Amino acid sequence: MESRTGTTRTPPRPVMPDPGAVSPVVWRVRIRMDDDPGTLARVAVRLAGLGCNILGLAVLPVPGGVLDELVVRPASGLSRERLVEAIQAEGCECACRTDADVRELVDGPAATLTAAGRAVDDPARQAEVLCEVLAADLVTAVPLAEANPARVEGGHRVVFAVDGRTALVARRRWAPFVQLEVARAEALLRLLDRARRAVTSPLAVTCADGAAIVLREGRPADAEAVSALHGRCSMTTLFERYHTGMRTVPRRWLHRLLMPPRGLSLLAVCGRDVIGVGQLIPGPGEIAEVSLLVEDIWQRNGVGTALLKRLAEIAGARGCRRLVAMSLPGRDAIHRTAWRAGLAPEPPEEEGLLRIDLRPAGPHLLSDL
Repeated sequence: MESRTGTTRTPPRPVMPDPGAVSPVVWRVRIRMDDDPGTLARVAVRLAGLGCNILGLAVLPVPGGVLDELVVRPASGLSRERLVEAIQAEGCECACRTDADVRELVDGPAATLTAAGRAVDDPARQAEVLCEVLAADLVTAVPLAEANPARVEGGHRVVFAVDGRTALVARRRWAPFVQLEVARAEALLRLLDRARRAVTSPLAVTCADGAAIVLREGRPADAEAVSALHGRCSMTTLFERYHTGMRTVPRRWLHRLLMPPRGLSLLAVCGRDVIGVGQLIPGPGEIAEVSLLVEDIWQRNGVGTALLKRLAEIAGARGCRRLVAMSLPGRDAIHRTAWRAGLAPEPPEEEGLLRIDLRPAGPHLLSDL
């Protein structure tokens, strides 16, 4: 069962011709033919004789020949049945025919790169972009365990693993997917995955006092350094982070702090010392929870701002649109940190819950900071 969020194109047209139907403005026709010199030219002459104007051409290699995709503007009154008969008269097979749109007549690589740019800017549109690149009827996001890649439905269904947990299932009724299209889609998804991973690469940051620090993902090997950070923090700082009167972090908590389930930790490091820790934990929908801890002597120096800004970038790359954070009632430190990070936090709620939009805050809102 794949009742998940998906992206749908315009409802597909019948793949076989309807006798006597009036031709639409533009048709997309896929013709299976032998890869012999002159075959395409004969088909073009035959279509010209019917008054068809060829607007676009793409050649898709397939086993035993080629699949030529033509975008044609047919003569007024030309029936679908007559078009198929003309193609068959040249010894070729009309594999499918569907209505098209002249807006699709753009350079293929340029269109794919433009679509990839949209997905990099907004990862939540990944299914939409894949649907466009494949000219699919539907692309659905499902748990990887439910994707069933062996069910190909005669080539009309294909599964792409995304991140080890999720898969995108593409369907197209008007024509089976060919290997060239699948390879193009896989290359696009690899590019998007690399863009997503690049956001978590180590980043050098200069603090307000000129000190240089590095922001990087936390690892299990950082347990001792993170434990030492907690030992250097005051009771007040620890209470604001954990909302409890603990003085040290139990050893059993350190691994979960550094490697939270489904999330990540981000460390601020100066030399060999960890001076700050941020956590990002995905929640329901497009929301993620964020938390910060900065050593007392490094506070008000831009460390928390840098951590939160980087966590917001990572969250955005993972498809999140909003962050939430918990603070003590009446404390506005993380609220002001969000403003300084260029984000748009809402006023804290009475119980200390802070909601932070990932859209940039307007410059006039930052002027008083």
